[in-house]
Amino acid sequence: MSALHSVFVMQVLNLCSRDDYSGLDYMAATFHRWLQEPGRLVFIAKMNSRVALESALLVDGGHTVVFQGFRVAPDLRGSGIAGGLQEHVTNYIRGHYPEVSVVRHSRGDQPSAESLAKYRLIAKEVGPRRQTLGSTFTLQHKDLTQSSPHGPVILTQPQAETLILSNHVVYDLLPGKTIINNWEPLKPMEANLEVLRRRGLTWIVDHEVDPSVVSLSTPPYAVPYRHDALHFNINIFGHSLISVCTVFLAQLEALLPSLRGYLIVYTHVDPQIWPGLRQFCQNKANVSFFKAYCEDVVLESDLRCTSAL
Repeated sequence: MSALHSVFVMQVLNLCSRDDYSGLDYMAATFHRWLQEPGRLVFIAKMNSRVALESALLVDGGHTVVFQGFRVAPDLRGSGIAGGLQEHVTNYIRGHYPEVSVVRHSRGDQPSAESLAKYRLIAKEVGPRRQTLGSTFTLQHKDLTQSSPHGPVILTQPQAETLILSNHVVYDLLPGKTIINNWEPLKPMEANLEVLRRRGLTWIVDHEVDPSVVSLSTPPYAVPYRHDALHFNINIFGHSLISVCTVFLAQLEALLPSLRGYLIVYTHVDPQIWPGLRQFCQNKANVSFFKAYCEDVVLESDLRCTSAL
């Protein structure tokens, strides 16, 4: 790697301050992978040796673009570079990918009324954030496993792919008929299975046949919060509280044997499940809260109507 390229990469990786995203920024863990990912475009704007970044992932068989990873260096915020970059990316997609008709993205704050007038609200989850020390973590859930004699099931990749496209899961469990993996919204269709395969997910259900809960978990990755911090995401789709709690613990059990250090997990669930899951975590699961209730929304619009939020 040349010295010039190394400097450029460091500029990208230093886009956010240590305090941004509560110290959980994923850019350092994903930037190099993004540069190699099929169907992903990474756009970088540079001003006075400082940079801004936006990425666009083509999904749904090339008919939808998912915007992800928007970043602006702290000292450039408010300078107009953000709007200029987003306009450039949108125009580039329109000009080079005429088959793209829809733009989709997720956000972790409540959109304004003006934004909601321009975008369709596709799905909503809540993202309670939790933390724990892996070296002292214990799971106190015998009451749950005894109430479910067959226990949660870890799926193989082929099993997960068949299940996630089934009518039962799509129409009864997925929020807005959308597969959401770590804020990445995908339609449940064959063309998106390759995207999911790249993510190295762990799939766990409460029952192998006609489950009431389906969950997926990302591999853990290092974050700048502290030197030994690892972060991962769990998305849980379903409306049965006891099954959500059971699968949540099964996901932690599947990861914890290989992990050491300070573990931070974002767990995304149906908003109606959140109060019960919070109480369960306080009383049964021996985890502490990193941040409070947070709504994650998936927005979508026609590409021709898209403008910066």
